[in-house]
Amino acid sequence: MEPTVTVTAIGALLGLVLAIALIFKKIPPFYALLAGALIGGLIGGASLTDTVVLMTNGAKGMATSILRILSAGILAGVLIKSGAAASIAYAITKKLGAKRALLALALATMILTMVGVFIDIAVITVSAIAIEIAKTSGYSRSSVLIAMIGGGKAGNIMSPNPNAIAVSDAFGVPLTNVMLAGTVSAIFGIIVTYFIATKLSGKGSMIAEGEIVEDNSQTGLPSFGKSLVGPIVAIVILALRPLFGITVDPMIALPVGGIVEIIVLGKSKHFVEYIEYGLGKMINVAIILLGTGLIAGIITNSTLGSVLIGAIEYLGLPPFLLAPLAGILMSAATASTTSGCAVAGSVFATSLIDAGVSPIGGSAMVHAGATVLDHLPHGSFFHATGGSVNMEFKERLKLIPFESAIGLVLAAASTIVFGVIGLG
Repeated sequence: MEPTVTVTAIGALLGLVLAIALIFKKIPPFYALLAGALIGGLIGGASLTDTVVLMTNGAKGMATSILRILSAGILAGVLIKSGAAASIAYAITKKLGAKRALLALALATMILTMVGVFIDIAVITVSAIAIEIAKTSGYSRSSVLIAMIGGGKAGNIMSPNPNAIAVSDAFGVPLTNVMLAGTVSAIFGIIVTYFIATKLSGKGSMIAEGEIVEDNSQTGLPSFGKSLVGPIVAIVILALRPLFGITVDPMIALPVGGIVEIIVLGKSKHFVEYIEYGLGKMINVAIILLGTGLIAGIITNSTLGSVLIGAIEYLGLPPFLLAPLAGILMSAATASTTSGCAVAGSVFATSLIDAGVSPIGGSAMVHAGATVLDHLPHGSFFHATGGSVNMEFKERLKLIPFESAIGLVLAAASTIVFGVIGLG
């Protein structure tokens, strides 16, 4: 039975704040979001029964995204475990040379995320090269890490990764359109990333001689050309919809790309090993998305969206500003691009479209907004990226303003293109 109750804005907001507080206390995100959703619904005036129904309906709404994300694990697992991802990174850094090393690191991480590797895994993959470059060229640890993070953020808004899948489903936009919508913003993001990384080149700790790093051997890696075949196949299949009206769901296109990749590499005997790795990475995301679905069910059925839109109208601001703001706030709450996109998209997509924002514009602005604060310390990205270059916690904290600046450039560029100019 469908509940008829509407949760108050204050209840939804308190539930979200509680979830954030619990995540900061190192409670597993799923349970933190579960608790926040439950308390938010009860405080917001819903009965226990209605609260549970709202939560489960919200989780059900994530089912399509979760299925597509789990399927994407095939391509991601093959790229990472086969060495294709590392091959792409090495080829790009070698091509650009030592003089453009920081730009090479940014572009390498951008391309890895763009073709379907998780941003944190992309940073970890490139980090072995980054540490070697930092040693030989005298760059600081901070400069090479910010180059990789900025490149990863730029690539993430052009990728078939879970964050893009989440906004694609929420706004009903083809995944390839979401990926293309991030292109202009990504260009500005790379430019700003290179500028910031260059300014930081002599600031912060330096890589010590003999420091233990990941194995950076290039032995046995597949060729650059072969490494790109699978991602290109997946993207071409996805592009059939906007180009020729032939719809192939990402749930099919992304695994096909992974299967083609492993055949081209001649590593079919490792297929099970590779896809188990990819599935393991995606399961963690899927579980968190279930949690975001629980709290999204409460927020969606609350007056919070109306209150925020009313506040924007009261201030005389254009309604499209809700899109990047929603992405920023929800990614800050969850310290995750994917969860931020999922919550912001499911909660505000209908309101934004009703306010006259185009689906592609709304998805692009939410997507870019979710990169602004997804690196906060209560999320895994902060710690995984810092650990990739053996960075101390205090030094890692000092990079947050620079990461946020890159995210703000991505969000601002997207807002200008799709909000102010009104493309899409």
